[in-house]
Amino acid sequence: MGAMLDGIRIIDFTANIAGPAATALLSDMGAEVIKVEKPGIGDDARLFPPYINGFSAPFIVMNRAKKSVVIDMKKPQGVQIFKELVATADVLVENYKPGVMKKLGLDYETLKEINPKLIMLSLSGYGQYGPLSKRPAYDSIIQACSGIMDVTGFPDGPPVKAGPIIIDLATAMQAGFAICAALFARERTGVGEYIDLSMFETAINLLAGVWTDYTVTKNVPKRTGNRYPYVSPFDTFHAKNGYFMICSAGDKTFHNLCDAMGMAELKTDERFKNLFVRNANEPELKKIIQEWVESKTTDELMEILIKHEVPASPIFSVKDVVEHPHTIARGIPVELEQPGRGNVVIYGPAIKTKNSETKVRGAAPEHGQHTDWMLNEILKKSPEEINQLRTSGVIK
Repeated sequence: MGAMLDGIRIIDFTANIAGPAATALLSDMGAEVIKVEKPGIGDDARLFPPYINGFSAPFIVMNRAKKSVVIDMKKPQGVQIFKELVATADVLVENYKPGVMKKLGLDYETLKEINPKLIMLSLSGYGQYGPLSKRPAYDSIIQACSGIMDVTGFPDGPPVKAGPIIIDLATAMQAGFAICAALFARERTGVGEYIDLSMFETAINLLAGVWTDYTVTKNVPKRTGNRYPYVSPFDTFHAKNGYFMICSAGDKTFHNLCDAMGMAELKTDERFKNLFVRNANEPELKKIIQEWVESKTTDELMEILIKHEVPASPIFSVKDVVEHPHTIARGIPVELEQPGRGNVVIYGPAIKTKNSETKVRGAAPEHGQHTDWMLNEILKKSPEEINQLRTSGVIK
């Protein structure tokens, strides 16, 4: 069975998380991804713990099934080799600070002369232009400056960042989506594309209704803990043995909850009979639900609420999620052999496909593992040329 991106070659000129994660998603769909790394340690993500016999496990997750080549881009010959490689590619993804690619002579206007059908995506913290464009950025910094942290946490506590690196990974998903759309457009027009993608704008897109909460009402949204302020009940409650989440987005699910609790009378109670009055009387409703929840274990609650079709869940630990029967049934855990290092369990792609293969396609590369392959198979260099490049330190 083939894959959706069979025959697509992607040059991954990125490091750390967002860029590598984007090209990893495309690799799962069958694209050939060639990762261009600097001499020395290569991608800094190779240093991220924990390690499998000295090899970074996070690096494996973000760089599975890629090929690694080492080119010294500080040398003119290195830039030339890079251009020759781009000439053979469909897509180039880079995440250097705005201006760096132009300084190297590798901006889109230059590269499209070499490869008119090239799709180039520049991924940065704040975009290629604008007052903040030159500033460095990390996931937590973008969470801070995008408003996400200001609305995350409890009213009486400080702003809180999300546990996972949500901005990096959401940006990776945006990148994958944009690249696939550009590839589709190129099939129709024959023309490449340049994509300017920022973590900042990705984060703002994640604000969703919080954005319009301000633009429509001019009220600055506040932290509300685990409660969504426009729907009740929508919060965490404390059971006998842990925290438990219940969401009731409409009257039907609220009525189901009332039946589950054995309190059918709440359906017609003037305080709770519709969404608007439930929100107005949320503290009273929360107290009633909390008294019911705390009398039961999370397993007992789930048995009752599943029967009554109420959206609910215990607050699972990562261990609970990794080992959950549904996680296993969906084939999410993937045991990957990293040659010479050992086995590691990573997560597989979220996308499931029927008529093509979407899957983790192999281990992460050692630093520079495929440089000779690139020179011989793609660029067709002679042994003398390869020797000269290696002697001069252009390649590893």
